[in-house]
Amino acid sequence: MSTVTEIKAALAKLPPEEQREVAAWLDTKLAPLDFATSVEEAWADEVKRRIDELDSGRVKGVPAEQVFARARQILGR
Repeated sequence: MSTVTEIKAALAKLPPEEQREVAAWLDTKLAPLDFATSVEEAWADEVKRRIDELDSGRVKGVPAEQVFARARQILGR
């Protein structure tokens, strides 16, 4: 049996909370340490654009409660 298969089998035996803990650790471990400057600049531009749209009234914000209720509905929860 391969190491990956063994790890998967061991993870499957863990309670869900511990599986999430391992997943979070892996996400941190495997995530890039820094993003390319162009990506950060693009996100900064996008954030500014969205704030400008909200401030100008071109778009209307949706309360978080509505967003989460809709997400739960879509996910069937």
